[in-house]
Amino acid sequence: MLGYVVAEGQGEADRLIAGVARTLTARGLRIAGAVQVNLETDPAHKCLMDLHILQGDAVVRISQDLGALSQGCRLDPEGLERAVGLVQAALAGGADLVIVNKFGKQEIGGRGFRPVINEALSSGIPVLTAVNAGNLPDFESYAEGLGERLVPDAQALSDWAGRMTAGAQVANG
Repeated sequence: MLGYVVAEGQGEADRLIAGVARTLTARGLRIAGAVQVNLETDPAHKCLMDLHILQGDAVVRISQDLGALSQGCRLDPEGLERAVGLVQAALAGGADLVIVNKFGKQEIGGRGFRPVINEALSSGIPVLTAVNAGNLPDFESYAEGLGERLVPDAQALSDWAGRMTAGAQVANG
C-alpha cells in the first residue's frame, strides 16, 4: 500500500510522478496529492519550487528566495502546510490513491505530508511517493518494512497503482 521510487537526477522523480499522476487521472482514478514542478529562473538564482495540487487547479509555492549566496534550506514551511491542507481536504472528499511528491526532511520529522500519508494508509488508500537516496534509511524506518520500492519507470508505477486500486477502478468505472 506504500509504493516509493528512488530516481537519479535533478527533478527526475518529480517529472516521473507528475506524468504518472496525469496518466492515472486520465484513467478515471480519483487522486489526492501534489506533484512538484520546479521553475528555472536565471542562473544566479535557484529554481522556484511549486506544488501542483492534483484535485483542482491550485498551485502552491513552497520555496522562498533567500538570496543568491544562501546555503540554507529554501523550503517555505507555510507554503508546504498550505499545500498539505489542500490535499487533506481532497482526501476527505474521497480518493482512490494518494500521490505525495516526496518523503523528505519535513516528513522524516513528522511534519509535511506525513499526516496525510498516515491518514491514507490507515484508511486503506494506497500512497505513491518518491524518496531521495539520502533519506532512504529514515523512510525505511518509518515504513517498517511495508514500503515497496518500485522501478523508476512510468509503466512500473502505473502498473503498481493499477494493482493497488483495482477495486476502486471497478467501483468508479
